[in-house]
Amino acid sequence: MEKKAFLSGFIGRRWQEYTALDGRGKAMWWRDFFIRNAIYIIIIVLVIYVQHFSIVNNFANRFISFGSMIDIINRSSASLFLALGVGGIIVLTGTDLSAGRVMGLAACVAASLLQNPVDIFPAKMFPNLTAPPIILVMLFVMVIGGIFGLFNGYFVAKFKLHPFIVTLSTMIIVNGIVLWYVGLNGGSPIAGLMPEYGQFVRGTVTIAGTPVPFFVFYAIIATAIMWFIWNKTTLGKNMYAVGANAEAANVSGISVKMTTILIFMIGGILYGFSGFVEAARIGSNSATTGFMSELDAIAACVIGGVSFTGGVGKIRGIVTGVILLQIIAVALQWLGVSSDVRLIITGGIILAAVSLDMQKYLAKK
Repeated sequence: MEKKAFLSGFIGRRWQEYTALDGRGKAMWWRDFFIRNAIYIIIIVLVIYVQHFSIVNNFANRFISFGSMIDIINRSSASLFLALGVGGIIVLTGTDLSAGRVMGLAACVAASLLQNPVDIFPAKMFPNLTAPPIILVMLFVMVIGGIFGLFNGYFVAKFKLHPFIVTLSTMIIVNGIVLWYVGLNGGSPIAGLMPEYGQFVRGTVTIAGTPVPFFVFYAIIATAIMWFIWNKTTLGKNMYAVGANAEAANVSGISVKMTTILIFMIGGILYGFSGFVEAARIGSNSATTGFMSELDAIAACVIGGVSFTGGVGKIRGIVTGVILLQIIAVALQWLGVSSDVRLIITGGIILAAVSLDMQKYLAKK
């Protein structure tokens, strides 16, 4: 009841604001409305078109269906860890081009350590290795990710280098490490993983007759932790302050260097955990695992309202952006759009979202 009253009051206030404007004011209002919500409008139109497409072509399933929604939630959960890590760095007016490669390295390391020792697989990475505990491997790859996050954050904070240059360098370095590591396996995919590992990530819980993978719950936990860090800790408040104005934050007594390093480290830890999940989720890992995944993460953050101008962004926006990006991906698959064209569209979405964000920033100024 309270929610309904709030919604009606909100709509009523917007209507009063609109009717109080003259002709030019109303035209400007509509222009601003479309600028603020262009991405959402495009997605709504796309969803309606794909639903119509599925009906006209008599598909067995409809795009707007319970099964499709569950698929989108599963895909969003798998992508969310990377976006949560990149989001904080964007709030600091930075970016992280190394995220996908760090995730790929973590995935390959986790897969190589957790191959099934009793499975007769021709390309075992370490044939004589006794598989360590799954939790230990998970922590190990998170530490690997955290180290690269520390590396990025240190060079950005200490030498005041632009995150683009630092993370580009790290991306190249990690790419070389991944190629070398997979080369130890003769370049063959790292597969044949322990069933317990797969169960730990892909095992399901049935809710309302629908199997929900464990990694969906891991994504919910990660989201809750990041929400707490961003909204309830000193680090989160400092992150927003540094992103909004680093010089003012420094004058007010905030350690800009430490804040930057910690946010990059948290991002790296999330990349490591994302690799741990991805390795078991896909089952077969190679040097291309996680390649270009940072594009989707950055796009999701920007669509969700995390601004490159700094100091602006919410966890709920990142979650929304990830879901919307997956809706676009699934919709394009339904329309039979090839993977290369989907990459072109993803790049266009990033450009459009950043352009709209800059328009909103300039309008505020």
